[in-house]
Amino acid sequence: MKKILKLLVLVLVVALLYFGFTTYPKLDLISGFSAKSVASGHFLDNRPLELIEKGDNDIPLLNLATNKIDETGKFATSAVYGLKERKAIYREGLGATLINDDFDISKPYDIPKRTKLENNLSFPYGNNEPKDTVFANIDYTKLKNAVASAFDKTGGKLKRTRAVVVLYKDKLITEKYDTGFTKDSKILGWSMTKSITSSAFGVLAKQGKIDIYKPAPIAEWKNDDRKIITINDLLHMNSGLEWEEDYSTICDATKMLFLAEDMGRVQMDKPAQFKPDTHWNYSSGTTNLLSKILRSQFKTHQEYIDFWYSAVIDKIGMNSMVVEQDMTGNFVGSSYGWATPRDWSKFGLLYLHKGNWKGEQILDESWVKYTATPTNTSDGKYGAQFWLNAGGKFPDVPRDMFYCSGYQGQMVAIIPSLDMVIVRMGLKEDPAFDFNGFLKGIIDSVKK
Repeated sequence: MKKILKLLVLVLVVALLYFGFTTYPKLDLISGFSAKSVASGHFLDNRPLELIEKGDNDIPLLNLATNKIDETGKFATSAVYGLKERKAIYREGLGATLINDDFDISKPYDIPKRTKLENNLSFPYGNNEPKDTVFANIDYTKLKNAVASAFDKTGGKLKRTRAVVVLYKDKLITEKYDTGFTKDSKILGWSMTKSITSSAFGVLAKQGKIDIYKPAPIAEWKNDDRKIITINDLLHMNSGLEWEEDYSTICDATKMLFLAEDMGRVQMDKPAQFKPDTHWNYSSGTTNLLSKILRSQFKTHQEYIDFWYSAVIDKIGMNSMVVEQDMTGNFVGSSYGWATPRDWSKFGLLYLHKGNWKGEQILDESWVKYTATPTNTSDGKYGAQFWLNAGGKFPDVPRDMFYCSGYQGQMVAIIPSLDMVIVRMGLKEDPAFDFNGFLKGIIDSVKK
């Protein structure tokens, strides 16, 4: 009996040591990710906790969290085995923000001033229902089958597509939603938000208010090697700054998103590893630094938060979109943009038409060309906060395709040669989800 007890104690000690070395350091990140996901999904999109836990939070380790929603206080809390409880608060107009114990929830805050597109036009140039349009050169049976093949059968979890929207020649030719989601569902774009951030710079450049080829306006860099880094280098993910982005572990990106108060400062404080324009390195920290730089271009915080919406988002009728903020009030331009799939498709349409929105040139054509031109160290896969197919990542898709891309397989694909925009939202990314086959199936439904 004593031997059995000793063995049980030994097993318990080993288990505790294993937990301590492998999981405990991650608890802040697990509970932080979970609390933020629950608060955003519930208060922005009215998702019940059960759907969030079985869908959004159905990720290894994240399912260890126990979550609670406070409807009255409008916040969510999460903890792992009762440890490391984290809290995310919801504020109307701002979405959810993951906070720490030092955050003053009673402090007044600015809310973006929004304008709703009311032009009595049908989607996509307005918010009325789309008009039925039939194109003689589209095989609608093939199109329907291609889109349907992106979705799981009831209860399946292989493809995990939540929404598909396809625009062709400015018309909605098909859309489909998974159970529990509709055309009005707001879905997190994750890193597709980076392309929104880039667009804000594009408007400032068009207005002549910023020169992206000048050194970034960061006082802390003026006396070291980083002083030569330009906004152009940052937009291209080509700054040479140290950064690690690996969502399967504790890294710069996860610590930034789930621990940092000022997300833009995390990348700003990193040392230079290489000379600018010599090493491409994908970095969400870089985009949040760009958001911080954008803030410095405005006299007041209110002007900064209004600009994102007035210059781009509301300008094209993406009225469902909410870009969430960090604890300092800066937009998390790397990751936290929520919108309906239809509204994400409007953003693709803006770029399909070279920055023109129904006659108004919101972005210069040269800016759209700039965003879709490969940076010289990315092997043809990245431009300025947009991904590219110039290097042939998707072999059966035209090389001129450029796209917004986000964690777990969010995509807004822009294909100029086909006059087409394809949106896919889901929970599986390439290669687990066959994007090449998915895109090819839709493209093949259009007769040349």
